[in-house]
Amino acid sequence: MTVQKVAVVTGASSGIGAATARGLAAAGYRVALVARRGDRLKALAEEIGEAASVHEVDVTDRAAVDAFAATLTRVDVLVNNAGGAFGAESVESGDPADWLRMYQVNVLGVLHATQAFLPALRASGDGTVLVLSSTAAFAAYEGGGGYVAAKAGAHAIAGTLRLELVGEPIRVIEIAPGLVKTDEFALTRFRGDAAKAASVYAGVAEPLTADDVADTIVWAVTRPPHVNIDLLVVRPRAQAAQHKVHRS
Repeated sequence: MTVQKVAVVTGASSGIGAATARGLAAAGYRVALVARRGDRLKALAEEIGEAASVHEVDVTDRAAVDAFAATLTRVDVLVNNAGGAFGAESVESGDPADWLRMYQVNVLGVLHATQAFLPALRASGDGTVLVLSSTAAFAAYEGGGGYVAAKAGAHAIAGTLRLELVGEPIRVIEIAPGLVKTDEFALTRFRGDAAKAASVYAGVAEPLTADDVADTIVWAVTRPPHVNIDLLVVRPRAQAAQHKVHRS
């Protein structure tokens, strides 16, 4: 009898996380949905069905992450998706509280979940740690200092962990999306200013969607065990580089 594999998806209440949970469930995984907003998770779990379980956990709270990890008897895949950008001020005028918040969720959140689940991933005999970083990790841009620094930190975790775990039955995958249009990312960054959020995507015929990125994540996770997608950058066709976007 084949035992169903288990994937933990952080930041699963919306956007890329929710789309990834749907995709992994469709690929045959049981999915542990992790986020702070329990109502959103419950709605998603009802949509997915019996393959989904709800876990209202803040990844910046180490004690809560550890307590959650102790409730799972099996974990095969960890998708470190929880993250976000808060504010778009210059380095000179940026609020240190925003920078700290970005560091906590984008960097320490990845660290907490990875440390908590590594024993189970190792015990599975074929574990996968996936870190969702960003092309911001590789190219600075005005108004992005805090987010760039945070995603560079997530990128550093993935690269270092891969070196440290080589020879063990654990893959470390990093997916770095470019311009992705979701319901909340830009709106959160611009503190609810819908006009500013919309301007990010103005004139771009087809930015990436959450489903596009989720499809990439599921593809990477479901490669044969000996195949590791170290780093995959995914952008819309209209974006040639971080600073080069075609707008009509």
